[in-house]
Amino acid sequence: MPSNHRKKKHKKPASPCSLPVQQQQSLGTELGEEQRNSLKPYTVKRNDSVGRYIVAAKDLKAGETILDTRPLVVGPCAESDPVCLGCHSTFDPGSADFRCDSCGWRICSPDCVSSPHGTHRSLECIPLRDKNVNRLLQAATADELKLMYEAVLTLRCMLLKTVDPARYASILEMDPLNAVRQAIPKLWNRNQKAIVGRIRDDWGFQEFSEQELHTICGVIEVNAFEVGQEPVKARALFPEAYLLMHDCTPNTGHTDAPQTHRLTVRTLGEVKAGQPLTLAYAYILQGTLKRRQHLWEEKFFWCTCARCSDPTEFGTYCSAVRCTKCRRGYLLPGNPLDQGADWRCTGGCANTASCQTIVLLLEKAFQKLDSIDGNDVEGYEHFLRAYGTVLHENHHLLLSAKHSLCELYGKAEGYLIPNLNSEQLKRKETLCRDLLEVIDQLEPGLSRLRGTILYELHVPLMIEAGQLFQGGAIQRPELRRRLKEVQRLLQESEHILALEPEGSPEHGVAEAARDAIKNMGPI
Repeated sequence: MPSNHRKKKHKKPASPCSLPVQQQQSLGTELGEEQRNSLKPYTVKRNDSVGRYIVAAKDLKAGETILDTRPLVVGPCAESDPVCLGCHSTFDPGSADFRCDSCGWRICSPDCVSSPHGTHRSLECIPLRDKNVNRLLQAATADELKLMYEAVLTLRCMLLKTVDPARYASILEMDPLNAVRQAIPKLWNRNQKAIVGRIRDDWGFQEFSEQELHTICGVIEVNAFEVGQEPVKARALFPEAYLLMHDCTPNTGHTDAPQTHRLTVRTLGEVKAGQPLTLAYAYILQGTLKRRQHLWEEKFFWCTCARCSDPTEFGTYCSAVRCTKCRRGYLLPGNPLDQGADWRCTGGCANTASCQTIVLLLEKAFQKLDSIDGNDVEGYEHFLRAYGTVLHENHHLLLSAKHSLCELYGKAEGYLIPNLNSEQLKRKETLCRDLLEVIDQLEPGLSRLRGTILYELHVPLMIEAGQLFQGGAIQRPELRRRLKEVQRLLQESEHILALEPEGSPEHGVAEAARDAIKNMGPI
């Protein structure tokens, strides 16, 4: 990140704590464990309720790197459609059907499995060939095929036990929550049939015990990160990253590099020494009811963070439903930490609704939203009009539609930038500002989502300023003021998204923002 221009000064030699992470890692190979830990910007703590977690070892600035690490193992997602076992990219309909010349599993090209970033050749390829698993692959239904791909990551982890014991030991440091998961018969029995039994009985890997396989299933379910960007779909396990606590208003964000999936975790804002370093395991623009249910079903805990504990979600009202009785207030959960609690009106009319009633209402709304084609501007606008009378304007379902629209205005067919009229440009501006108002409460600072919305916002402001000036509605001083706001938005967007890995769409937006600033020239 460029710094403000200052007169040059002689620099002191860098202390180990101020070295870039890559230099710390290089230096760390020459140091003992205690010395290596002293270089890290965090300290590992432990308590009875959450186990091990990490806190800031010193005051941290926004954008500081907390972790920069390669994955221990990467593999297909749960119930994955077929993907290339070399690079985990999906296959387009009608694309060429290449097969690994050894094991017979599908790949995207004959050269892919030899990629230095892939592990197919070094891990499961030869064992799958020797077990003649290809015969099962050819006879599998579409649903069975998805489960076979899901089992690949568990198999890869288990094969590391022999191929790379150190990496396997690092995987076993992660908590599988076996006791919690075993108390959920539907989950445990599903894994027994779909993964454990498949690997041991169907594929013939009897050398791995059921307990070992269930443990790896748990490690993956509890600790894996989704990685990759279209067309790549995968999940990965990383050393130390699993120690980041969850919070629905996190103070760090993460990215993974294309191809290598190297994970980088950075602070979103300033973090004080001793403060836990947190990451969101659920989508930020979701309501508490949905978010907590997701965390229980996917990560096996009920979140009790500050946002989940606040019925208003820090004043954003992301879950609020309009009261049908008084029409002035909003229905909110009486106790947001109780998934079955009744919802009560905030307007003082004493109206209540059962949680089941709210859930049914939101499920119906979600189905309507989910049925809209991803490029249907009018479909999303109709949804906002229909449910704007039922839900709070910041309700997470409305925010989802607004997020889609703020990107579609300017990109969808019939709504490209040259075709937008003044009303549509103003609509794009309003949508962006609505989203930013919520994001600034729920994920403030250098968040990816905030960076992309800032970029979208600059477009209508720049065009409107030019049109008003050319039409004589504003004079040059006002034009200059407006263009300075545009420049500020672009600079902030570029500052945030330049942290994204090269080759990612977000990094491309950062480059576009940089070019736009350059093209604006001096103001």
